[in-house]
Amino acid sequence: MDDGCTESGAKITIERRGRILLIGINRPYVHNRIDPEAYHALAKVYYDYDHDSSLRAAVLFGQGENFSRGVDVDAFTELAKTGKPTALVEEELDPLGKIKCLSKPLIVVAHGDTWNMGHELLLTADIRIAAADTRFGQDENTHGRFPGGGATVRFVREAGWANAMRYMLTGDHWGADEARRIGVVQEIAPDREKALALGIEIAERVAGCAPLGIRTTLASAHLAIDGAENAAYRELDAQYGALYRTNDFLEGRKAEAEGRLPIYVGN
Repeated sequence: MDDGCTESGAKITIERRGRILLIGINRPYVHNRIDPEAYHALAKVYYDYDHDSSLRAAVLFGQGENFSRGVDVDAFTELAKTGKPTALVEEELDPLGKIKCLSKPLIVVAHGDTWNMGHELLLTADIRIAAADTRFGQDENTHGRFPGGGATVRFVREAGWANAMRYMLTGDHWGADEARRIGVVQEIAPDREKALALGIEIAERVAGCAPLGIRTTLASAHLAIDGAENAAYRELDAQYGALYRTNDFLEGRKAEAEGRLPIYVGN
């Protein structure tokens, strides 16, 4: 990867700063919701980063007012119904880490709305930073879906069973201070700009360490946890797709469009 940014119209922007790669989610007009094109673009950037020996750390952030409100449901609906909504092609690496994780460090900087898939992208990070205005959410169950991007595994692991279930089962949102209390973020900065600056600063410190030692540290840690989680990850796509074929999912979409509370019946 050469130094510099992608074109301004790209759904995923990249900028290289020496040994650091800055990755931006760039759909601010839809609150940085992730559609299939953005998902595959991010998967390609992750793969390229992982295979570029001159890059030592990456920072993922959101352009505009929010990190990401999560999946673009309308854009993903038909694909999700197949039960294979995240099928990847050659030279792509799963941004949600359900198939294979990055072998190099990822720092995620959240701000504004960080919901659902946005929160799940955060959970894949090795180090997480939030601006003070961050509003976290994992509210799929209020919309006839469920957290199918890995939160049922990683959120539980990071925050503890009851802390994670407190928010996944109610759909309630929470703030930066609560995220740090339950262990989801490590640092809080006053605003987006300072949060991103802190993320870059930490990435530079990581990049200054011995790269083989960093890779081995990550590999060893993944050996300790991944085996116990792989079975759950293998089931997620099929489980997610099945819910997209239910009447409750259709009711959730209809209620959202009509601005009313949904009435779920369990089928």
